[in-house]
Formats: sequence, structure tokens, C-alpha cells
Amino acid sequence: MTSKERASLRGQANTLQAVFQVGKEGVTPAVAAQMLEGLRTRELIKGKALLESCPQAPREAAEALAALTGSEVVQVVGGGMVFFKENPELRKKLAEKAEQAKRAKKTSKKIK
Repeated sequence: MTSKERASLRGQANTLQAVFQVGKEGVTPAVAAQMLEGLRTRELIKGKALLESCPQAPREAAEALAALTGSEVVQVVGGGMVFFKENPELRKKLAEKAEQAKRAKKTSKKIK
């Protein structure tokens, strides 16, 4: 991932809410599963590491989660973590929707 791509993803992540939390038990399979589910529905997700109770530093927790899920760490600030994992199925669906919208627009122009 290039620095420009990373910067763009950081900007998109500003408006996101945290999808998961890493708590006193640290990185667990349940947290990884929750994160994978979020990555399936959206390619970009945000999570939190609870600073007072998490046994690992947020950066260490982020690296461990990225390794477990096959995602990339975009940013770690304080306890906030941002991850990205490309989903080809999701991209295909979005491309199909864009194509349908384009066809609908052409059809509406012909009717006028």
C-alpha cells in the first residue's frame, strides 16, 4: 500500500465508528472473527484497544489482528486502530450497481 492510498484511507476512516474492541483478554479468536465479519461487509473498519485493560500495546494488538485476518494496518492512534482488506466480491457488487445506475441514466435521457 502506498502512502497516498494510506492517506486516503485514513481520511475515509475519520467518519467511521469502532466495530470492535480489544479488552482485558487481548487479541482473541472472537475478536478476530468479529473483525473479519466487519471486513467482509466493508473493506475499511475501525476498532479500539482499551488502554487501561488491554495487556498489549495498541500497535502490537493491531499487528496481531492484521496477521490473523490477512488485513493491513492503516493507522494506530492512541487506542484507535484502522484496518483495510480488499474484498473482490464487494468491489464486484459496487461495480455492478454503478453500471446499473449508468444504464438507468441513459434510459431516462432517451425517454425525455
